[in-house]
Amino acid sequence: MLNEDNYVQVFDTTLRDGEQSPGASMTSQDKQRVADALASLGVDVIEAGFPAASPDDWRAVNEVAARVGQREDTPRGVPPVVCGLARTTRGDIDAAWTAVSAAVRPRIHTFLATSDVHMEHKLGMTRDEVCERIASMVSYARARCPEVEFSPEDAGRTDPEFLVRALGVAVEAGATTLNIPDTVGFRTPNEYGALIAHVRDHTPGLTKEVVLSVHCHDDLGLATANSLAGIQNGARQVEVTINGIGERAGNTSLEEVVMALKIREAVYGCTTGVDTTKLVGISDLVQRSTGLSVAPNKAVVGANAFAHEAGIHQDGMLKHAATYEIMRPESVGATGTRLVLGKHSGRHALKQRLVALGHPLNEDGLDRVFARFKELADHKKVVDDNDLNGLVVEAHANVSTPAYASEASP
Repeated sequence: MLNEDNYVQVFDTTLRDGEQSPGASMTSQDKQRVADALASLGVDVIEAGFPAASPDDWRAVNEVAARVGQREDTPRGVPPVVCGLARTTRGDIDAAWTAVSAAVRPRIHTFLATSDVHMEHKLGMTRDEVCERIASMVSYARARCPEVEFSPEDAGRTDPEFLVRALGVAVEAGATTLNIPDTVGFRTPNEYGALIAHVRDHTPGLTKEVVLSVHCHDDLGLATANSLAGIQNGARQVEVTINGIGERAGNTSLEEVVMALKIREAVYGCTTGVDTTKLVGISDLVQRSTGLSVAPNKAVVGANAFAHEAGIHQDGMLKHAATYEIMRPESVGATGTRLVLGKHSGRHALKQRLVALGHPLNEDGLDRVFARFKELADHKKVVDDNDLNGLVVEAHANVSTPAYASEASP
């Protein structure tokens, strides 16, 4: 049984915040496939969309709630929470509720900006007016749905004292989750961790039953680090997307946070319910569904995450995998380690690949092939198996001394 005090809920917003990436819109069928994969992955909450945005988005959220929101064949044996986003208006909240109500565990997620720059230039509201709206609309949502999440948009740039005042109003109105968004990716890990601690210690009426959540954007490349700092300071829900997709530079990457918590459990002391062996598979699915490819060097799921070309690294990997891999590729669903043969590769990796191809060369033969391999690698980024076969044939044919170990004198 999991220790609930150390359990971090994974709130996936690939279908809502992730889909807001320019060019990442998904069809209804795509959304259903991704939602099914998220449930099988073991996320706790699926934010399926923004029902008031369009009739099609309402239908997509409703379909996820009616089908995926009923599934019990998940890693934890319970259906995921299905969540719909809503602005703090009755129309949005009604749309969200009708869309998610078919789920076994429905949630409404409502938000209102609390930073001075947003209140002045976007909302045209005073602090008192913002608090009045929060009180009215959170209580309206809670009267309909047993789970209500409230987010003070741009919390990362909100005056901390006003932030805890606004959050206290949300708690009193019935919010069950308080999410603290660093909406524009402004904060550093130390600052964001301190902000979560401040919220934890100073929000009026906050109890253990109200979950603190983190939602970070990657504008400065700090989303994962900020989310982990929030977890260290008491957050027990993390809002993420597959592959870190999202508006501008994206959101916190699910695979990065989950694997950081797993590999460095001694540091964070927390766990999730995610089946990590399915990470590469769902990453591939989201890439196909959105048309957004991840960089080869993307942590955990990138094509090069378990690839090694440098000779020193390859030599170490051939002796013991832990020399250069802190996680095994199988633990995230990757097919295995790849030793890429290029100009940085050494004799050990070349010899191992030649043996695998059926070419157990003696030392003289290996020397000849290695010299030609280096010449070729200077002109070609990756030397493939066809190239290696050709090099061996050349080394064997052009000299009288046997190249194969089996032909050498004992």
